[in-house]
Amino acid sequence: MLKNLEGAALPNVPRPPPSTGKQKENQVTTDNAAQCSVTSIYGANIGDLYRKVTATWCKSPVSHLFAISVESPCDDQSHNTCKIDLNGWQFWGKKRVDIYWDFRETKFNASPEPCSDYYVAMVCDEKVVLVIGDMKKDALKRTKKKLSLIDPNLLCKQEHICGKRLFCSKTKLGEGIQEHDIIIENCLSDPDDPEMWVTIDGTTIIRVMNLRWRFRGNEIVTVNKTPIQIFWDVHDWLYNKSSSSHGLFIFIPGELDSNSIINSDDDCNINIPKFCYVLYAWKTE
Repeated sequence: MLKNLEGAALPNVPRPPPSTGKQKENQVTTDNAAQCSVTSIYGANIGDLYRKVTATWCKSPVSHLFAISVESPCDDQSHNTCKIDLNGWQFWGKKRVDIYWDFRETKFNASPEPCSDYYVAMVCDEKVVLVIGDMKKDALKRTKKKLSLIDPNLLCKQEHICGKRLFCSKTKLGEGIQEHDIIIENCLSDPDDPEMWVTIDGTTIIRVMNLRWRFRGNEIVTVNKTPIQIFWDVHDWLYNKSSSSHGLFIFIPGELDSNSIINSDDDCNINIPKFCYVLYAWKTE
């Protein structure tokens, strides 16, 4: 689906690591439309090697989980994973792979991802190589280690949201710490004239009329003087007759150059954008 947007060449975005066999049975999945999740992929210097770290928050009516995995330096199909049940009693702890966390006072809103008062810290070679959350000082105090001189960077954030016609999320779009409010709204009640709106920070930046013919596309908008490339594919909203279907939205800060675009089936040797936000908007009845 990522390569089939009509009139829009899609970037080669980082994806969460694949899982097979027994991992597939235990993984934090997003296959069920009633299950919401937020996945962030970081690049960090671990053991003097640049590796991808994948953190996933997943919430369903019966469970609330957090999982973090580190890719193996020798095999990109192999990953070391730590999974924590947020509905249980694992609010505070440490794993032998030197992952520390504190969820004792964590606050949540509608998202599976916490909004404040938590940390997850990863330690390697006596240095803190990654801290997730807003309690960095507490993490350093707990680990009794110093921060790595090489800062990690967020490569990609992927989110699954459920709704009927309104989908709300928050994410960073560019440099700095500011998070932006993103609202995607559709009106599909009139089959002859479906419409869609994309709003950022209260301002409608995209309105798509004649959605039946423009269900795939892309536009460049400006948010706080930063150009944002927005790609969408909502074909399933209109033509999938199942009880749940999803639209795909990709937000990429900055203007893409020719080396960051996929124009063929060959994905090799393609540069990856600095950051992208991928949103799956699941429409439920």
